[in-house]
Amino acid sequence: MRVARRSRIEAPAAATPLSFEADQSALPRSDLLVTLSQAPEGGEAAARGGALRQVARVFVENKMAVAGLVVIVLMFLFCWLGPAFYHTNQTNAQQSLITSNFDAPPNGQHVLGTDHAGFDILGRLMFGGKNSLFVGLLAAIMGATWGALYGAVSGFFGGWVDALMMRVVDIFLSIPSLLLLIVLSVIFHPSILVLTLVIAFVSWLVPARLIRGETLSLRVREYVQAVKVMGGSRKRIVLRHLLPNAVGTIVVNATFQVADAILLLAALGYLGLGVQPPQTDWGSMLSDGVNNALAGYWWEIYPAGIAIVLIVMSFNFLGDALRDSLEVRLQQR
Repeated sequence: MRVARRSRIEAPAAATPLSFEADQSALPRSDLLVTLSQAPEGGEAAARGGALRQVARVFVENKMAVAGLVVIVLMFLFCWLGPAFYHTNQTNAQQSLITSNFDAPPNGQHVLGTDHAGFDILGRLMFGGKNSLFVGLLAAIMGATWGALYGAVSGFFGGWVDALMMRVVDIFLSIPSLLLLIVLSVIFHPSILVLTLVIAFVSWLVPARLIRGETLSLRVREYVQAVKVMGGSRKRIVLRHLLPNAVGTIVVNATFQVADAILLLAALGYLGLGVQPPQTDWGSMLSDGVNNALAGYWWEIYPAGIAIVLIVMSFNFLGDALRDSLEVRLQQR
């Protein structure tokens, strides 16, 4: 009788399997948290953080990129805040000739010496760095912006429009950039604004081809087709859907364009086509230093050369790290 009663009680429990929800409700809250935290190795369900956190994590792991970012920040502080603490004359050549010595070596009064015009080289490095960094940044932003718009429109429309727009790009790419810059610099009077526009004119070609290729793959995506079916305008598709999804390519290319623009400005300054005195840039300083290096004035060539190498390498490291970071973000989406 006792055995029969026991089987009668246990039969329903054996016949009705417990669901996962029932098991969770039967567990205490502390045991439930421990059970849910033990996710299987094959598929982690926990979130790894937002897109910005992923980009920052991969970026910080690249030590060269972090060092490059530090150099860029320090260089901007050196050029813009340095003159507030290190006062020198960089605009009045006559006063410089009276108060300073020609081609003076580094000493207590002039940390890096003076150049052939009597200007303090350290102050000149700050003064010329403003122009180099300003032209490099502005030309890169203008070139990347116009190139992105041009490439997005070309890739979105396709057909004869794409063929015609890309042939224009091919024509300009067939001309050496430095030769084109020299011709434009000779035609127009060199100034900060003119040099910025001239460098931006040759800087938009590569971004245009890159964004055009990116657009060709984005225009067939489902969300773009959905916008077309819903009656979205072409302008909205390009500005609201194609360009935002290609922003990673645009940002990475813009960092490389800054380095290229600084090098192009330095090349023009080295050839004597940069900003005109008393204005200067790192390329003009390097040109003057090379001319005076044979006379034994070695301190006039190294500061500008080292500054150009450091800033260009830093922007290249920054671009490499951003490219790797954005690729990781896209792979983990």
